[in-house]
Amino acid sequence: MTQSYRQHYLVAAALFGLYGVQVCPFLDSLSLGALLIPIMLSFAVIGLGRYLLDGQISNAELKKQVKRQFILDMGLFLFTGLALAAYFRLLHQSPLESGLKVIIGMAIFGFFIACDQALLKERKIAEQLADAGEHITPDCDPYPLTHKFSHFACACAIAVIGVVFMVINKDLHWLQQVGEDLPLATAQRYILTEVSFVVAVIMVYVLRIIFAYANNLKMFITMEQSALAAVAQGDLEAEVPVSSNDEFGLMALHTNKTIAALAERSRELSITRDASILGLASLAETRDNETGGHILRTQNYVKVLALELRKNPKYREQLDDDTIELLYKSAPLHDIGKVGIPDNILLKPGKLTDEEFEVMKSHPQIGAEALAVAERQLGSNSFLRIAKEISLSHHEKWDGSGYPAGLSGEDIPVSGRLMALADVYDALISARVYKPAFSHEKAKSIILEGSAKHFDPDVIQAFIDCEAEFVRIADEFSDNKTQAA
Repeated sequence: MTQSYRQHYLVAAALFGLYGVQVCPFLDSLSLGALLIPIMLSFAVIGLGRYLLDGQISNAELKKQVKRQFILDMGLFLFTGLALAAYFRLLHQSPLESGLKVIIGMAIFGFFIACDQALLKERKIAEQLADAGEHITPDCDPYPLTHKFSHFACACAIAVIGVVFMVINKDLHWLQQVGEDLPLATAQRYILTEVSFVVAVIMVYVLRIIFAYANNLKMFITMEQSALAAVAQGDLEAEVPVSSNDEFGLMALHTNKTIAALAERSRELSITRDASILGLASLAETRDNETGGHILRTQNYVKVLALELRKNPKYREQLDDDTIELLYKSAPLHDIGKVGIPDNILLKPGKLTDEEFEVMKSHPQIGAEALAVAERQLGSNSFLRIAKEISLSHHEKWDGSGYPAGLSGEDIPVSGRLMALADVYDALISARVYKPAFSHEKAKSIILEGSAKHFDPDVIQAFIDCEAEFVRIADEFSDNKTQAA
């Protein structure tokens, strides 16, 4: 039995004694011991019954526990009210009217306490499920909240009217007895005091239940809003705890289904995007001297560079997790424009002439224009935007001597600056018909010489800080291992 429930018993036992004195002339005539001892024993019986049966509530299906909690508490009070009325009838020959008032009083207290405990149980279940990340399955047609509101309002109105009527009836009986011995003003003050007291007690219980329900309602709405806010930020793993067998439970259930459908749709789009990238990159690979290992190595270089560069406060917001993942996915398209370069230039084993090199220098623009066409068809898309940036700007140089636009400094997109270093590093450590493969140290030396000329100094520093990762990637995706795979 919870601390909250014990407090309910102590308060309700005291209030029920006052209630009996206020509404029933017979109970008012009993001595203090004759009135309070059976009342205290009655509440002790309720407490014992609650203790013995509470385990059955906890072992029931979660979605049924709140309803069973209410029925148990209400049933215990009604049963005890009948027993208490029978006790006064058998031992003190109380009139039937007095027994009815005892039953009505216990029913009123039982109703309010049962409502309060049911709401407490509902909140604890919600917190338990939220902590465990679990859910209940609400009924398809749960008991409507509108009916709960209307029935609660009716019960409160009946309780107030019924108790006030019984108080006034008892006071009228009292006035008949005292007759003219009591001044009218004094009698009026006594009656108003009694009526105010019982109305205040009932209103305290009503307000307690209203506040408890408002807190539960706030909890459910907060959970719903938190999940939707997370989804709005792109977190499609968010869920709303389905913890109540009512409209809020159904709302949470349907919200989770909607989020799951969005996540599945997003997954399908991601697979389509990755397949498109792979297909386009493979197309470029078939026309170029580059190998599949080059594509794998450069995209991994770009990712570790971006992760290292993010440690620089200047780039922290720009290189979030989603952007870095898109950089990694888009990097294989950096040379997609080479599909537009004639074979006699693209596949030439020797050094290109100045005229041939000018044609070769057009491949960034060709790739960017092809991706721009796709972007216009599909709408603004971060994947296509970044892929277009990489294609267009990965041959730009920090000092403005690159191509195709001669951009310099921070006018070059970060994606292009990262790809430039990754692409050059891999070209240096890879064998070509016109050069042998350089060692990591020699490639590193050449890249450092290009700081503030070819490469962004911040990107150079990131490269130095993660060069061990470059060595690991170069080994893991070497051409020999890639071809074997």
